[in-house]
Order: sequence, then structure tokens, then C-alpha cells
Amino acid sequence: MTLPTPSSPPAPTPPSVPVVPPAPPAPPAPVRFPLGWLLENAAPPIQYRAITEVARLPDADPRAVGVLALAHRPALALAMQQSSDGSWNRSMLTVPASKSSWFQGIGTINAVRRLLEYGWDRDTPPLACAKRLLFRLLAEDDTPEYMFELAAEAGEDEDLIRRGRAILREAAAAVLAQAGYESDPRLRGAASRIIGRIGDFLRSPLAAKPFVRHGNQHVLAAEAAPPSIYALQMLAWMPLFRFEHYDTIERLYHYLGQPLPRSEAVQLCGATVVSQPHLVLGDLLPHRNAADDDVPTALMWLELMARLGYLRRNEGWSRLLDRFLEDRDERGVWHPHRGLAAAQSANPFTWAYYPLEEAQSGEERWADATFRLGLIARLAGRPIELG
Repeated sequence: MTLPTPSSPPAPTPPSVPVVPPAPPAPPAPVRFPLGWLLENAAPPIQYRAITEVARLPDADPRAVGVLALAHRPALALAMQQSSDGSWNRSMLTVPASKSSWFQGIGTINAVRRLLEYGWDRDTPPLACAKRLLFRLLAEDDTPEYMFELAAEAGEDEDLIRRGRAILREAAAAVLAQAGYESDPRLRGAASRIIGRIGDFLRSPLAAKPFVRHGNQHVLAAEAAPPSIYALQMLAWMPLFRFEHYDTIERLYHYLGQPLPRSEAVQLCGATVVSQPHLVLGDLLPHRNAADDDVPTALMWLELMARLGYLRRNEGWSRLLDRFLEDRDERGVWHPHRGLAAAQSANPFTWAYYPLEEAQSGEERWADATFRLGLIARLAGRPIELG
């Protein structure tokens, strides 16, 4: 007779250990913003934007504060130079020479952007007058009459005319977006075509290898469509539109974080190799040396990334912002990491952005960068502490 084997007693159940969720990250430290110092030393447009965009004072009188944006001699001089057709100097993207006075030769798109940076509203007469011409540039055509200063370079070459019209179309879309026309169907139509081309490029193998061999140099393939600085500016001022195109915006973030290629941005346009400096092929601010070499361009890039919602996600850009903030004194006023001269830039894409100050000699020479750092911090979600 076989006896049944007694079953082993069940193993004791270990006591349950409560799962402790990881502690949430510490909130960023408040950024000191020297509003009082700016109101004493900065030009009226910077005072106006410091109050309305950074400090966001709830009890500020809109009428009294709004006068500051118009009470700036360079802004008034720029507005007075507009022609009756809404243009400045029958050009679009021209920037004044570094030693020219009172915006000599300024192009329309840069003039409008500069007035917007001065804090002027889109309904002020100069900007309202320029609106019709800028919307006309959005048309998806190759009319050579709307080439302005690019006509001389293009001549009768259809490929170069098409290129010039595409550049002006994106630049016009950028300034109209900044002026607050995001909901206008004409701008949204142009923006849809622009982001469609960028999205097709980012999803194609060309995004990883956009260069081809042409003779003895590497050039961008004719069909490559990297984002331009104008397209980025347009998207930065169209938050609802970005939400509607989340997939492409996400791909764009990863694309902008990649290292810049060594090859220059030149591209096949028909049978001609042309320079394409407006195209962005990667991270324009990869390290501190790049920031110190051109502070205005670095601040422009950080603000652009903050408006796009990218800055807080990128450790490198966030670290560079922190280092700029560390260069401020105990009042919160920025001073250059090296030397005592006001920051300068030869980058034409930064011209409309910096400097807003008329003089660059006294204490006011620190106002532009001090204001921009506060604005970037605000856009990046940092808490602001007024001083």
C-alpha cells in the first residue's frame, strides 16, 4: 500500500512593500528680472515689452504703457521712410549696412519685423499699409514682378525665380505670423504648404544625408527641403497651427538638435549652385563658444527655441540659458562674459531683433540682452521674480 506524499506547506508570502513614486523634479529657481533698472535705463520699446511680456503687471494702464512703444525716435524715423505702396525701398530682405544711419536701404520685411520688435501693433498705419503687399507674397506663383531685390540675381532663370519667390513667401509668412495673423486662412494655407514640404523632407532619407556630389563639392540635393530660419520663425508664432501638425513638429525638434554638417548650405537650383544661408541644417548653438562668439544670434536662437516649446526639453540649450543668467550681476543686469563692449552681430537674420536700443555706450548697452534673457526665461516656463 502506497501512502500519499504529504504536500509541502505553502511558502510564506513576503510582506508587501509599498511602491514609493519618484519625487517630482524640483521646480526651477525664480529668475530675477530687473524691471526697475530697465525702466530707468532702457529705451521705451524695451520698457514697454518688459512690462507687458515679462513682468505682466496686472495693474498697468494699457493706454499709458502703450505710448512707450511709439515714443522711440528710431521707430518713428523707420515708419516715416515707408513708401505709399506699403514697401520700404522696393525691397524685402535687405538690411542696412553696419555704418549706415537711420535704416538706409532697409527692406520691407525687415522693417516690419523691426517695428513689431519695437512693440508696434499690427493695426498701426505703417504695418496696416504693408499688410496687403505681404499677403500678396504668400501666393503660390512664380511671378517675377514680386521678386524685388532678388530679381537681379535671378534674371530670367525660371529655377532661380522659383527659388526667390519661395524665400520671400516664407519670410512674409514669418512676419505675418509675428504680427498675429495666425487665424487668417491665407497665412494658414501658406503655412500648410510650407510645413508639408518640411515634413516630407524630414520623413525622407534626405534628412539624414541631404548632400550629393556635384563636380568637386558637396551640395544639397535639388529636392532637399530643410527648414529655413523663416519657416521656424513662422511656426514659433503659430502655436495652434503647431498643435495641428504635432508629428512634423516633433520630428523637427530632433532634427534641430543634430550637429551641423561641415559642408556649407549651397544647393543645386536647376543647373546653378546657389548659396542658401537661410536654411537651417542642425543646431546653431551647440556650445558656449558659439554663444560667446555671437551673443545676439545666441539669444535669438534661444528665444526661437523657447517659443517653439523646444528649449525646456533640450539639456544643452537649457544649460546655455543658465550660463547666460549666471553672467548677470546682483541686480539681474547682464554683462558679457568677456570684455565690456556691447554685444554685436554681423548675422543679417538677427538684424531686426537686435539692438532695439539707439545708443550702445552707457548703461543702456546692457538693456537689450537683459530684457531678452527675462523674456526667454518667461517663455521657457521659468518663474519670474521682479526686482
